[in-house]
Amino acid sequence: MTTKENKIIIEAKNINKVFHKKSQDIKVLSEVSLSVYSGDFLVLFGPSGCGKSTLLHILLGLEPPTSGWVNFLDKSIYDEMDDDMRTEFRKSHIGMVYQQANWIKSLTVKGNIIFALRLNGCLVKDTAEKANAVLETIGMSQWADYIPSELSSGQQQKIALARAIVTNPDIIIADEPTGNLDFESGQELMTLLSNLNKEGKTIIMVTHDLEYLTFANRAVNMFDGKIIEEISDPRKFINQKKLITKRTQL
Repeated sequence: MTTKENKIIIEAKNINKVFHKKSQDIKVLSEVSLSVYSGDFLVLFGPSGCGKSTLLHILLGLEPPTSGWVNFLDKSIYDEMDDDMRTEFRKSHIGMVYQQANWIKSLTVKGNIIFALRLNGCLVKDTAEKANAVLETIGMSQWADYIPSELSSGQQQKIALARAIVTNPDIIIADEPTGNLDFESGQELMTLLSNLNKEGKTIIMVTHDLEYLTFANRAVNMFDGKIIEEISDPRKFINQKKLITKRTQL
């Protein structure tokens, strides 16, 4: 279990984000502060438009805050890095799983994973072995020579996870990874993420589905651009929510 003694991987302080649309200023985040610790399985949740994806993009160096600061592995990613440096930093330290995987359509499953390795500077002679190993880890070896679009949505997300972890990143980011999946496929993907976390991987996931909080060790509830609650026992939180709902229905 993650404790406060674990190393802080990401620290964000007093984050504000304002988007300028024509003559209007739209405030998306307001004084948000958050720490992510080594070994966390942290879930950001809240209704659509609450700012969770914007916060995630700021933590990753994809969207600069209007004010506030972000340290990632003890580096101030907006004060000490330009866009190119942040891109290289993400390649080296972050594995991404999106709701919709973007494939190189002309490549096989294994080819897409090898491409991710080559982008990260892996030697050609080592790529096949590493791709085979990660496919074995997620139980998808038999699909290595298929084109990703030939697979089901659930299978594609497993491959997307393999592509994200093959470079051994410091942190896995999952942005609504189960959004297009049926219940069973979603549970299978979450179990894979949970197993990786138990092996020591740090995970941040954005979701709107409260059921997935049961896989996390910490959760952050966002509403209207603010963190309204930090939850140290997500499973207990969900059980209380279910109890309240059951009593309401009686």
